[in-house]
Amino acid sequence: MRYSIQAMAARIKAARQKKGLSQRELSAKVGMPQSHISKIEKGLVDLQTSSLIEIARALDLELVLVSRTHLSAVQALQRDPQTSKPMPAYRLDEEEDDSTRY
Repeated sequence: MRYSIQAMAARIKAARQKKGLSQRELSAKVGMPQSHISKIEKGLVDLQTSSLIEIARALDLELVLVSRTHLSAVQALQRDPQTSKPMPAYRLDEEEDDSTRY
C-alpha cells in the first residue's frame, strides 16, 4: 500500500467523528485554526510531523513507524483471524480467558 495523504486524512476525520468532536473542538485541543483542520481532513495540506503528532494525541491515537519488511506481519496481527476485520491492539474484556492471552 502506498502512502496516501487522502487515506491519512480520512482516518483522522473518522477518529475525530468517533470521539464525537467537531472540527472546532479538535482545533481548540491542538491549537490550530478550524479551517486548517478542514483542509487536513480534505487532504489539501501535507502535515508537518509535529502537527500530526498533536492531532493523533488529541484523538487518543499513537503514531508508530514500522519497517516495510515487517509491515505485512504487523497488519496481519491487527486482524481478527476468524473475520479478517481489523481489531484493536489490546482489549480490556472481563470475559477474556487465559487461553486468548499471549
